[in-house]
Amino acid sequence: MKQIGIREPGKIDFDSSLSFARELEKTKSRATRARTLSAVKGFHRFLLREGTIERVEIEEIASPKILRTIPFVLSQDEIVRILDRPDDSTLGIRDRALLEMAYSTGMRVSEICSLMLERIDEKRRIVRVRGKGGKERLVPYGSAAHKALEQYLSRSRPILLKDGISTSVFLNYAGRPITRVGFWKILKKYVSMAGLPSEVSPHTLRHSFATHLIEGGADLRVVQELLGHSSIATTQIYTKLDMDYLIEVHRTFHPRG
Repeated sequence: MKQIGIREPGKIDFDSSLSFARELEKTKSRATRARTLSAVKGFHRFLLREGTIERVEIEEIASPKILRTIPFVLSQDEIVRILDRPDDSTLGIRDRALLEMAYSTGMRVSEICSLMLERIDEKRRIVRVRGKGGKERLVPYGSAAHKALEQYLSRSRPILLKDGISTSVFLNYAGRPITRVGFWKILKKYVSMAGLPSEVSPHTLRHSFATHLIEGGADLRVVQELLGHSSIATTQIYTKLDMDYLIEVHRTFHPRG
């Protein structure tokens, strides 16, 4: 709080806390302000426990509400247009397996790039994913992804690996684990070939995975588990429903609609 003249914790009061919050509003986004205020409130509670301050007056300042936006997703037809683009070359077979697995499992970019061979159960078509914070979850993958992965592991990966040794599933042309940037470039190539918007990113496949499951009737808790979300509130952004449809259902089926 140096910019507002507070250089000692004992001099913090409500006015100085309010001035600090106002300074944040000038340059920071809602999300950044919320995170900063949360951290500062935690620090103030620590100072209270230590006896440095008598009250945590900053608690009276409300944190800004975070407005959740609906993520950009592709339709099922648009996903197919991307997945159909890779050819039968060594890299094309790899790319098809990479994209099929990303869409079939909803894995994060970091998760699929760091995927190891021993984490794939091909017989049961299940991947053991190590997610954020080292948490593990089991995610099944579909028949199309299974076929693409089998082809890649038997035909392309040995060529990419050459005489090297690696336990990573997806390799680049040099036989090293594929990177986030590499994944992004591969996807962008096929997005362009399919004539789709340039804002499509690897995370778009994850968003589309979740949205298509929910549109198909999947339970929200199941989707939460598959995505590895710690809070179901994060998963709820995918449950967008057309208000006109809700109104029509109510008027059609409610006894006094």
